[in-house]
Amino acid sequence: MSIFDIFNQISKENTEPVGSPEYIIAGLGNPGEKYENTRHNAGFMTLDKLSAKCGAQLKKLRFKSLTAIADVNGVTCLLMKPTTFMNNSGEAIVEAMNFYKIPPERVIICYDDISLEPSCIRIRRKGSDGGHNGMRSIIYLTGFDTFPRIKLGVGKKPHKDYDLAAWVLSRFTDEEKKLMDTGTDKAVSSIELMVKGRTDEAMNKFNS
Repeated sequence: MSIFDIFNQISKENTEPVGSPEYIIAGLGNPGEKYENTRHNAGFMTLDKLSAKCGAQLKKLRFKSLTAIADVNGVTCLLMKPTTFMNNSGEAIVEAMNFYKIPPERVIICYDDISLEPSCIRIRRKGSDGGHNGMRSIIYLTGFDTFPRIKLGVGKKPHKDYDLAAWVLSRFTDEEKKLMDTGTDKAVSSIELMVKGRTDEAMNKFNS
């Protein structure tokens, strides 16, 4: 490989779309190796897959998040993985929204849902936090509940007395990992439709 080839490769890797993002796409989770591949990090898993598909690298630390500007199906988007820990996710989201002046209707939030089985997703245009601490923080700090969101199924507790915190911080089995791969694929495809204004199509195609 010549020096020119190396330079061109580096240039490609460091190039981000020009201009302000039209959408924010955030995946919720907890930072650090301790929490990798846990149920609560389904949002992070989705953003990792989306960024890889877009050729973006979630490495720039901004808005209390690992971020990247990426072209998602022809739309310039800010990709975010908040580093605030789940319960303070709103701190990151509100900073990015205020900086880019993006309304909540153009902020897509991806997060885990224990009422759905792995591989299943559910898209909603708006709604309450549904008992999810990350969404509760976002709604409280922004004052809006009109965020489109993608809920990724991570499986129900083994029994009703099982500690919820222990369950969402547990890791997927090998079989569940395969199912989650299907779920995150659906979520990425949904995002590609939603940023083009085709949320109804995404809901009809992927909602469980």
